[in-house]
Amino acid sequence: MSQGAAQPAAGERIGFGIACAVIGLFGMAVMDACAKFLGAGYAISQIILARNAFGLVTILAFVLVAGGGLASLKPKRPALLVARSAANLGAAFLFFTGLRYLPLADAFAIAFAAPLFITALSVPVLGEHVGIRRWAAVIFGFVGVLVVVQPGTATFRVEALLPLGAALSYAIAMLIGRKQTKYLTTSAILFWPSLIAVGVTALMMPAQWQTPSLPDFGLFVFMGVIGTAGMMLITQGYRFAPAAVIAPFDYSVLLWGVIFGWVIWRDVPGPNVWIGSAILIASGLYILHRETRKPKPVQPPAGPMGPTS
Repeated sequence: MSQGAAQPAAGERIGFGIACAVIGLFGMAVMDACAKFLGAGYAISQIILARNAFGLVTILAFVLVAGGGLASLKPKRPALLVARSAANLGAAFLFFTGLRYLPLADAFAIAFAAPLFITALSVPVLGEHVGIRRWAAVIFGFVGVLVVVQPGTATFRVEALLPLGAALSYAIAMLIGRKQTKYLTTSAILFWPSLIAVGVTALMMPAQWQTPSLPDFGLFVFMGVIGTAGMMLITQGYRFAPAAVIAPFDYSVLLWGVIFGWVIWRDVPGPNVWIGSAILIASGLYILHRETRKPKPVQPPAGPMGPTS
């Protein structure tokens, strides 16, 4: 850039980062709505296969166009790659299966438990210190989970445990990802779990494959592309703006879950979902606040879109 060219102001970079994140989160919510719609007629393994296969094409196109080439996808520490891929795949199976039985907003609300799991597991996995205030926020957050899930009541549904399991699996994947960011590019971190997911689900296809109709095939393609593009936009958002600014927008997926759920399936969240979500969001934001007060930079707590990434 020439010396006479205007440099973008810090505020403009932050605004651009917020825009990237918000659009990316919308894309992830659309992907989940597509997965819920397709889940009524296709095996979960086929949905995951399509999401990751078309996502791989998107990643490769981005790598070739944006620069870096295939060398940027070079794998390192294969054991951690496989472990993170297994956690990602488990999260996808659990979350997409849960979407078959639960309204979008309910599943999104329960998945807000991911930052709580990340904070709790960062002690044994990463050896991080978690103070009494963050432990209190974790406990407070799990009260929110109980409010949404309502165990022991007549309205309790065992399927509600599926997105909770997805949040736990995603938390494990995120903790492994914290280590991988030190020696892998963002493209590589996204590429290898997708490739492994394609390989695993492809092995299931002889028994579970159903040839999609032309409209459904288009929806499969759309789901894979918009999901991957959404994750890339969210990643860009964190590059241009601080985590403390971007992370609160993660919870906007609840709004999209409510809108899509009502428009497509006529689902309306109950009072327990709103109350539990408020508790979870409050605890997640407090954990984020405590994280950003640390002297060293850390990865932002995972938002609700994580389990399906």
